[in-house]
Amino acid sequence: AKTSAEAMATGVGVADEVSEAFEAFKLKRGEFDLRYITFRIENDSTVVIDSRGPKESTWEEFAASLPADEPRYAVVDFEFETTDGRPSSKIIFVTWAPDTARVKAKMVYSGSKDSLKRVLVGVSVSLNATDQSELEIDAVTEMCRKFG
Repeated sequence: AKTSAEAMATGVGVADEVSEAFEAFKLKRGEFDLRYITFRIENDSTVVIDSRGPKESTWEEFAASLPADEPRYAVVDFEFETTDGRPSSKIIFVTWAPDTARVKAKMVYSGSKDSLKRVLVGVSVSLNATDQSELEIDAVTEMCRKFG
């Protein structure tokens, strides 16, 4: 079911399961005590859960799970060390829009992103990536360190 209040400029809505899953993901609860969740737009109309990565997954495994020629959204519980050596973590919102994806698909994902982000309250860092080089762990770690 679409959340009508969150209907997007592109006409794409967010399934209720997405916001419920994200709340459980933030709290590391039950089946959503995960490393990441990916989302896809189904039938050009609704954002739904695409896949889940178990807590043991690494950032590299997350990056490798993204399709080579289709856009996705994701939230990732990214663990890193601060510049002064303390363990920390941030929830990263990733928009994956590979250069090889169809133009229409990239436009729909781009136009639907902000409304999805409004549902995902508590994301600290956002990352837009168009190829795997933009998902290099060192660059992502540096980005997270900037956000304290």
